[in-house]
Amino acid sequence: MIVAVKGIIIKDGKVLIIKRNNHARVGGGTWECPGGKVEFGEDLESAMKREAKEEAGLEIQINKILYATSFQTDPTRQVVLITYLCHCEAGDILLSDEHSEYLWATKDQLKTLLPKNILADFEKNDIFTLLKS
Repeated sequence: MIVAVKGIIIKDGKVLIIKRNNHARVGGGTWECPGGKVEFGEDLESAMKREAKEEAGLEIQINKILYATSFQTDPTRQVVLITYLCHCEAGDILLSDEHSEYLWATKDQLKTLLPKNILADFEKNDIFTLLKS
């Protein structure tokens, strides 16, 4: 079982999404929110801040937990995912080698670009109500 964090990082009413490199082992070429595995002994908010810095080069502020979900990636691996509402006032994006593109996405762009499972979580947890049109 793996515990991971994801951040819905909002700036000016838009959400930061990043695109996995096409050659990534899992989810190559798909868009996602920044985040990743929690390291042993690390607290959840520290993990979220570390992942935002590693994947996008951003210093973020964490507002609150938005939702938690769980899914299996294969028959022997389960991920518990905790998603935070975060914001970023400033900063240039500096992507990790794991990602090829970024976008400060509008609601409509999110609905077009995000994978169906992430979109379902956004809709189930009323994430779109947090954003500008």
